[in-house]
This record gives sequence, C-alpha cells and structure tokens, in this order.
Amino acid sequence: MYPDFPLNPPAFWVGPRHLAGDGGCLYDAVADTLAGLGWTTLTIVRGRHEPDEEEDRQVLRSTVLHVSPDALGWAQWTLADEPFRLGDLPIAWQVSARTDTSGPLASWSAYFTTGVPGEAISDFLLALDAHDQKVVSLADPELVLDAVAAHGWLRDIDQPQAAATDPTFTSHISLGEVPPLIQDADPRTLTTEPDEARPAGWQAWAEPTLGAPCLWAASFAASVPHDLVAAFATSLTSTVPVLRRVLPEATQERLLRAPAT
Repeated sequence: MYPDFPLNPPAFWVGPRHLAGDGGCLYDAVADTLAGLGWTTLTIVRGRHEPDEEEDRQVLRSTVLHVSPDALGWAQWTLADEPFRLGDLPIAWQVSARTDTSGPLASWSAYFTTGVPGEAISDFLLALDAHDQKVVSLADPELVLDAVAAHGWLRDIDQPQAAATDPTFTSHISLGEVPPLIQDADPRTLTTEPDEARPAGWQAWAEPTLGAPCLWAASFAASVPHDLVAAFATSLTSTVPVLRRVLPEATQERLLRAPAT
C-alpha cells in the first residue's frame, strides 16, 4: 500500500482525511485511544511455534483484545490472525458490543481494514465508550448522511436517503446489503429468504481509481447504532488535517500537505 520511505520520514499535515490512509501505524493510533479510556488489553496466542520449522509453516497466531471497563464492548486487532478480507483488503480492527455479560456473543460487529484513518476508528470507539446502551440506536439513518453532507459530501442522486460520496467521487458511504460473514445478532440476518431484503447496514470505502483496488473499507452490521456510525462518518469526512509521515501511494497526488514544524 505504501511506497518505500526512509527510516525517519518528515511529518506532514495532510487532507482530505479520507484519502490520507492510516500512516502505517493503525494499531498504535487506536490502541492509544483505548488505553486512555481505561480498556483492558489482553494478548491471545494460539497455535505452536516449532524452532526447526520453515517460516511459512509456523502456525503461531497472536490477537490483541481490548475490553471496555463494563465488558460490554471490545476491540480486536486481527491483522496477525489471518483475518477475512473486505474489499480485497485484510480486516485490521473488529469492534463488537453486547447487551449484557451473561453471554459471550456479540450483538453487532464493525470491521475496519488497513488504510482506514485511525482517527475515524478512534472516534467511533470514543462514541461507543460513551454510549450508555451500546446496542441501542439513539438516532435514525439520516444522522449519518447529515454528518457527511455537513463536510461537503454529496448525496447520491438515485439514493439520497441511503448513500453519499465525496466531491471527487473517490470515497463512498452507503446503507444497504451487508457483506457475508458480518456478525449480527439480529435473527433476520439468518432467516431472510433469498428473495427477501436483508437488514441493511452501513458500508464505507475509498476507491482512488475506478476499477482499481480499494484504499480502505469499513463495514457495519445492520444492528450497529446509527449514531455510532455517524461518529465514524463525521471523523472520516472531517476537514481538519491529520499528521502523517507515510502517505498512500494511490492518493499521494490528491493530498494537500503542509510540513509539520
């Protein structure tokens, strides 16, 4: 995703945020936010590591799990654990929530690939942490579209109540069919007949060039509260510059930058 860069590349303030990538430090950016919120960090190691095995045959897996103080929300760094892919990109962070601690199953999950700006995931988690009822939506879908429209994004002409894009038609957010394997406790996601509409969830992605690989992608299960998605969308589309040392190769020419002094 990134070009070769020196060990100590210069820092820049860059925008727009939705094309700035994750700066190559997506774990640290989000983990620092969770540490500040007092979430507990656990490292889960699975498999075996035989010293005499070839590197490509080692099966050791490591997952870092962050759990909220009330144990109703958790964020999992899955990049080292062979995650499934979204938009042909590996999932880096999976965020989940449940109604109570009596069972281990999540009520919903949200997924973020590499390349998603860490600021947007952090703001999603800040909103989740502050949410009194982590699985109850306190707003309707219009809040998400209002959030991006306030930052200059354009509502889709054909679906003005369900989709929007940035003015360059590079990044998109849409309420619609959820990709396979997205975890949601809503029974309708499993019982819907083939010819019936499934519960809709929010999807967001950046496609720098039509038909080219995505820069990043995010997927929210149908049960993710709309106000939490709005927090992500507000941060993603913010016009406030972000600090980066490493820029995505696919969008370097589209970014405005100023040296960080």
